[in-house]
Amino acid sequence: MEIVYLEEVEFDLQDGRDFFDHQQLGIGDGFVDSIIADAESLTLYAGVHSEHFGFFKMLGKTFPFAIDYPVEEGQISVCTILDMRRDPSWIRAELETRSEP
Repeated sequence: MEIVYLEEVEFDLQDGRDFFDHQQLGIGDGFVDSIIADAESLTLYAGVHSEHFGFFKMLGKTFPFAIDYPVEEGQISVCTILDMRRDPSWIRAELETRSEP
């Protein structure tokens, strides 16, 4: 299956990188590497995750972030990579503003 990333995902990754680099310089790069590896594993595991707000949600293995995606016609569309420590109503609102590429 092909994985496609919405443009907004780049901003999600940058927000995460900035947050973790603020904690300790260099951790942000580890965050991006880890969460991208998690997202790439969707080629094997897409569709097995629970659904929330109309998207499948895969939890990151190392960092408290979730990858939200739909699967349609053999394509995985990563719509968000969001910090799960945020207010659930904020997460829901963010998901409602994003659609497939």
